Amino acid sequence: MQKVVLFAALCALTACTPKVRSTVVWLTSEAGDKCAEKQSVVFHEGASDEAFVVDINDRRQTIDGFGGSLTESSAFVLASLSPEQRQAILEELYGEKGANFSVTRTQIGASDFSVEGKYSLAEKDGDVALESFSLDRDKEGFPQAKYPQIRDEHYDLYHLMLDVWNIKQAQDDKTYRIMANTWTAPAWMKENKKYYERENGFHRGGALLPQYYQTYADYLAKYVEAWRAEGVNIWAVTPVNEPMGNDGGWESMDFWPEVESLFIADYLGPTFEKRGLGDVAIYGFDQNIFEMEPYTRAIYGNPKAKDYTTGMAVHWYGSTLDCFPEVLDRVHAANPDKTIFHSEGCIDNLGCDPWDGVTEPIGFKESGWFNNDQFWWDTVSTDWAYSTQWAGETHPKYVAVHRYARYIINGMNHWLTGFCDWNIVLDSVGGPNHVRNFCGAQVMVDYANDIIYFTPYYYVLKQFSRSMRPGDTVLGVQRPTTNDQLQDVYLCATVNDKGEYAVNILNTGKAVKFPLQIGGYVADIEMPANSVETIIVKL
Repeated sequence: MQKVVLFAALCALTACTPKVRSTVVWLTSEAGDKCAEKQSVVFHEGASDEAFVVDINDRRQTIDGFGGSLTESSAFVLASLSPEQRQAILEELYGEKGANFSVTRTQIGASDFSVEGKYSLAEKDGDVALESFSLDRDKEGFPQAKYPQIRDEHYDLYHLMLDVWNIKQAQDDKTYRIMANTWTAPAWMKENKKYYERENGFHRGGALLPQYYQTYADYLAKYVEAWRAEGVNIWAVTPVNEPMGNDGGWESMDFWPEVESLFIADYLGPTFEKRGLGDVAIYGFDQNIFEMEPYTRAIYGNPKAKDYTTGMAVHWYGSTLDCFPEVLDRVHAANPDKTIFHSEGCIDNLGCDPWDGVTEPIGFKESGWFNNDQFWWDTVSTDWAYSTQWAGETHPKYVAVHRYARYIINGMNHWLTGFCDWNIVLDSVGGPNHVRNFCGAQVMVDYANDIIYFTPYYYVLKQFSRSMRPGDTVLGVQRPTTNDQLQDVYLCATVNDKGEYAVNILNTGKAVKFPLQIGGYVADIEMPANSVETIIVKL
C-alpha cells in the first residue's frame, strides 16, 4: 500500500515539474575548440528579466545560406594538391558531414583573384553577336612547365565549379545557390578599352559604352546559358562587382546608380525574361553597405528596374567593426519586399607592403598567420594590412574571428539573408593574386611542405552554415539592459520548419554566464572567453 501511495506522489510531483529540453551545442574558441560538440544545455519552463530573449513571434527574413567563393586562384591552389586532398577539402566545405555550405560566388572573366588576370569570356573586338563567347578560358588548366607547384595541370575553375556542383547533387541538395559576377565587361566594350588603368598616377576602371549595353546584357545571359548547358544552374547575378570602383587597382568597371538602374530596367531584366532566364535573380549594387542607398533609390525608384531586382548585394569593407545597421534598417524599411545578401568579405591585403600614410606596420610577416591559430584570435588584423593615418575610427585593429562572427550576427539581426565569404582556398601567403592583393581564406595551403590549414574563422562559418539553413526564418532578439557584463555578447536566432530554434552567440570578452529565453523556456548559458557557441533546441 505504501508503494502505491509513494508512486502516486511521484507521479503528481512529475506532472508539476517544468518541462526540460536538451540541445545540440557546438563551440569554437580561442582555447582550441573547433566546432566541437559540447554538453547539452537544459531549458526549463520559465522566464528571466536578465535574459537575452528570442521572440518566437517576431518572424523576419528568410535565410539564403552561407558559403565561400570559387575563384581561379582557389582552383590554382587546389590544382597544386593531390586529387585526394582536393576532394577532402571540398567535401569538408560543401559536404553534408562538413560545413554543408549552401551558397557560393564565382567570377565571370578575370578578377583580382585570377592568376594572371586581364581576360573575359568574349575577347573578339567588336563581336556584338558574341560569337566568340566561350567558357574555354576557364577550362585551360595550369601548365606544370609554367607553374612547377601544380600537380594536376588539367584542373581549373571550370572543374572546381563542377566538383562542388556534383557534391551538392550527390546529396540531393536543392538549396545550393551560385551567384556569378563580372568585375568588368570585356575591355572592348568600355570607353577606355582596358580592364583597368593603373599607370602614371591615373587609376580607374572605365565605363561601359552605351552602344554595348545590350551586348553586355547578352554576355551575362550567355554565361548563365553556358552553365545550364553543363547541367549547372546559376541562382543570381549582379550587373558588376563594386560599381563604384576600386581605384583602378584591378579589374573593375564604373556603373553609377542611374546607369545601373537603366541597365537593369531596359536591358538585363528584359534580356533574361526574353531568353527564358526569368528565374535567375538579379541583385543590384554589390559593394560596401554604407554606400548602398544611392543605388537603392535609383534602382527601386525605377518601377521596371525594381520589378526585375530581387535585392541588393553588399560587402563589408566599409568598417572593421560595424555592419552599418542603420543603413540596413532604412533600406529594408523602405523596401520590405526586397532582400539584402552579403556577397563578399575577407581579411584583405594580408601581408602586403605598406601603403603611403602608414603609421604602424604591425609585423604580419614576422608574427605569421599561416598555421597559427592565435593570430586569428589576437587584435592584430587591420584593413589594408596596416594602420593608416586616413583610416579613421571605422577601421581600427580587430580580431579576425570576431569580425566574421559579429558582422554576421549583427547582419542577421538587421535583415541580411546570407553571407558569402571571398576565396574558399588560398596559398600560404594569401594568393595567388596578379596584383598582389593578398587575403585570408577559410583554407590556406603551403605547397612546399604539403600543409593544409583550416583557419579558425572557418569553424565559425561552419557553425553558422550548419545551424542556419536556407529557408529558415530569422527571429527578433531582445538584449537585456540590466547587465553591463553582457556588452561583449552578441546573439542571433532562427527557426526552421521543424520547430528547431538555432541560437548563435559570440562572446568577445571574458568568460560569462547569462540566461537565454526562447518563448516560455529559459536556460543558463556559460560561454568561455573569446568564443562562438551554437545552440539548437526543439521546443
